Amino acid sequence: MCRNIPPSVLAPVEDAARDGIERFGAGCLVRDRGRILLLRRKQGDCMAGQYELPSGGVEPGESVEEAALRETLEECGLAVTITGYLGSVDYTNRKGQRGRQYAFTATAPSTEPIILSEHDDFIWARPNALPPNVSDAVRGLIALAEQR
Repeated sequence: MCRNIPPSVLAPVEDAARDGIERFGAGCLVRDRGRILLLRRKQGDCMAGQYELPSGGVEPGESVEEAALRETLEECGLAVTITGYLGSVDYTNRKGQRGRQYAFTATAPSTEPIILSEHDDFIWARPNALPPNVSDAVRGLIALAEQR
């Protein structure tokens, strides 16, 4: 558990329905020696070639924190520890559904090996030297993490 998460984040995600939110995701900005872990989406995926943070959907009965930990483990094989709450980003997907993605900072006791399950590559990037194919939303979360 992380003690730095505001109570509003720990509330059931169903409460966000009043905001018109239909889908929920959670992920981790994993840091190691001043670098951020980024995973590249496979060819054939939506936004193929885009680098992103390990993240995915919140399952029924799961907290956003639990989802962030599970998704990070599933997508890259790292068992991380959440160190803080970064914030959330609202979006609309291709089907017109509104979603909310929660982001946490995290560290891992060991950063090797990276075992990819849903991506075709990964990099450890310095925040001031990100590849061009990183979304503005992810860049914003990285910038926010650097301010803390």
